[in-house]
Amino acid sequence: MPMTAPDSATPRASYLDALSVYLKPRVLIVLFLGFSSGLPLALSGGTLLVWLRESGLDLGIIGLFTLAGMPYTVKFLWAPLTDALDAPLLARWLGRRRGWLVFSQILLIATILLLGLCDPTVFSWYVVLAAAILVAAASATQDIVVDAFRIESLPENEQAAGMAAYVASYRIGMLISTAGALFLVSYFQSFGIGTQTAWRWGYSAMAVLVLIGTATALLATEPERSGPADAAHAGQKPFARVVEAALGAFKDFLSYDFALAMLAFVVLFKFTDALSGAMTAPFVIDLGFTRNEYAAIVKGVGLAALLAGGFAGGFVARAYPLSLSLWIGGLLQATANLGFCWVAYRGHDLSALTIAITIENFTSAIGTVMFVAYLSALCQNPLHTATQYALLTALAVFGRTYLSAGAGFIAESAGWVWFFAICAMAGLPSLLLLWWLQGKGHFKRLEKKAA
Repeated sequence: MPMTAPDSATPRASYLDALSVYLKPRVLIVLFLGFSSGLPLALSGGTLLVWLRESGLDLGIIGLFTLAGMPYTVKFLWAPLTDALDAPLLARWLGRRRGWLVFSQILLIATILLLGLCDPTVFSWYVVLAAAILVAAASATQDIVVDAFRIESLPENEQAAGMAAYVASYRIGMLISTAGALFLVSYFQSFGIGTQTAWRWGYSAMAVLVLIGTATALLATEPERSGPADAAHAGQKPFARVVEAALGAFKDFLSYDFALAMLAFVVLFKFTDALSGAMTAPFVIDLGFTRNEYAAIVKGVGLAALLAGGFAGGFVARAYPLSLSLWIGGLLQATANLGFCWVAYRGHDLSALTIAITIENFTSAIGTVMFVAYLSALCQNPLHTATQYALLTALAVFGRTYLSAGAGFIAESAGWVWFFAICAMAGLPSLLLLWWLQGKGHFKRLEKKAA
């Protein structure tokens, strides 16, 4: 017995250690900041579209509101400001990163309240669109700073847990601003409050929830890695600092061996998800499932699978080297598409659809954590962390958006079974690049640079 006790205790101790990291103050800070980042996304997107349709706007006009998401794709244009300059009035008190966090959240509260005041039945649609773009711009600015704060504040042994906590809480924030906001508007209406007033109060409640992120920023401490950046910029003129941050981010990327292959991998790693995700909803409707059935699965077991997958990804990233973690995430998210092939073969089978969506959400969340881990590993220079991460995420979004634009034509030509088989095969180019980069020592150099 004495000989076997240590062996049986070791796994239990390692599991407890892996769980306890999520309770560390820095990881909890990132968790609450993730909620604050996920909260505003739908307020200028899906939730707003429901309000517009209820207000009687034409579908053509409503379609134009996809332009409200533009700031998320071009946020790298102003990311150098957060790397090089201090936030107005707040930096002396809070430091550069926390100052920008609180500043962006003040802007976010103000713009959400403004959008809530823009009654679509009173104001012209382009006024509402302008307000929505302001919300998205403030939200994108918050994302820029939160990403930089997360990368700079977490030590290497807490990065995986921080990424998993961020992804999970981001999804919860999105759920609150979609289903939560819609339920809240209905709740206000149940008291006899008019529709437009109920929507205004609903948006006001969402603005108040942003204060969770503000309180988190105030309780946090400035990342130690911000110090060298502040010292490096001392004495420089503001314009020179911004230019240096912008150009330095590009120079750092180009200094990597096989930089083009690295950037191609960034574009392609989540392509398998993007291609299938573009057609999942039409596929479900084509098989005869109702919107309510689909929504119940996505918001129920689908959300639970996303959260579980995020934390599972954190365990994998903590336990294995980055390259192996990317192999695990890449293979899982690609093969998960075969579940939808099975659903297409089965037809209208609610159990089969539930299983497929559960597997897809679980594996996609694991892949997302690995992808965020890789992007974070590429952004190790505190002089332009925010700019680099914003550039990488913009590159990933642009690439996936354009590459998946033909998904409908593929589905129409190939049929649903073969379409999802093609989606699974769409993961192969990124895996080939992963194999090539690994053979060239790319990941070993990343580990040395991080150390």
